[in-house]
Amino acid sequence: MVEQKTNAMRILDKAKIGYEPIFYECDEFVDAVSASEHSGTPPELTYKTIIVQGKSERYYAVVVPSEKEIDLKKAAKAVGEKSVEPIHVKDINRITGYVRGGCSPLGIKRRCDVIIDASIMKYEQIFISGGRLGCSLRLDPKDLVRVSSATVEDVVL
Repeated sequence: MVEQKTNAMRILDKAKIGYEPIFYECDEFVDAVSASEHSGTPPELTYKTIIVQGKSERYYAVVVPSEKEIDLKKAAKAVGEKSVEPIHVKDINRITGYVRGGCSPLGIKRRCDVIIDASIMKYEQIFISGGRLGCSLRLDPKDLVRVSSATVEDVVL
């Protein structure tokens, strides 16, 4: 069975960045830790994407370890905002083009700056959402930072 490419995969292909797609059974939202269990990927190497909005009304994609929580004060400071708040679940698809649980930091519909937690740089390979439920991507974190033009900061509690 050939799996369909996602926007995230197309972006990596266009940038000539190597990655490995990992497909697993998933019909509905599961959190990042559960997704890592379903896909057989280590939870400590699995990163989730949280979309936040600043007081300026700009959107930001914040990538943090699956087992950690975002520190909204640190995230706001990293993007130069007074404060940021996660967007409402009902707005995820409208803003990102992705569904809840399948949001990748790559290929987001609306312009979003990407901020990645600094912990990512201690690994040679990490896993992010592939852009749909049941799909993760394994890639080099340095490649993710480069292709997403991300800022790397400590943004977890």
